[in-house]
Amino acid sequence: MKKRGKMITFEGPEGGGKTTHLKILASRLREELGLTVRTTREPGGTPTGETIRGLLQHNAAGEPLCDSAEVFLFCASRAQLCNRVLAPALDAGEWVICDRFTDSTLAYQGFGRGFDLALLRSLNNFATGPVMPDLTLLLDVPASSGLERVGLRSNGNHDRIESESLAFHERLRQGYLQLAAGEPQRFAIIDATRPLATVAADIWQTVATRLLADG
Repeated sequence: MKKRGKMITFEGPEGGGKTTHLKILASRLREELGLTVRTTREPGGTPTGETIRGLLQHNAAGEPLCDSAEVFLFCASRAQLCNRVLAPALDAGEWVICDRFTDSTLAYQGFGRGFDLALLRSLNNFATGPVMPDLTLLLDVPASSGLERVGLRSNGNHDRIESESLAFHERLRQGYLQLAAGEPQRFAIIDATRPLATVAADIWQTVATRLLADG
């Protein structure tokens, strides 16, 4: 029977470098260890999920989303991703690295928007089924610094979430840190304010220690 693959998720406030470091880690796992690695993102990762991404990021339907609709759309994208991509890949022995997952809903819609965390966890569990990360890398950066990075990257063009107030982004950052404190066996907090190469080395060491040491 094929050994189940490992799942790594990247989480954190805006501007922490999740997408960049995901690509660096995936490339190193492939090139140095010969692993089959699948990368994906939330919302998105499937045709349905990418359509939902447009609704969530840019009000693609032509109307603003209410907060509860936002929650359900994130969960719908997640359910499709787990069913169509993540569960089959993990069962096939592949490693999966995901740019955001269930913790984003807890941070953004829970701590950020004020929805009940127990309710959100229940919705997350319904959407994901048995799919759970083996390791969550929290790329931590102060909210103001992260948003400044985003502004430089996008020439000031922010999506729906990036356009939220600084207070919103500060709440979700503190929420992430609280989530990490509650599950230290799954989370690893990475200081993403440091130079890229330093952060990448820290991520690699964390993955090696947490997931590769036991073979």
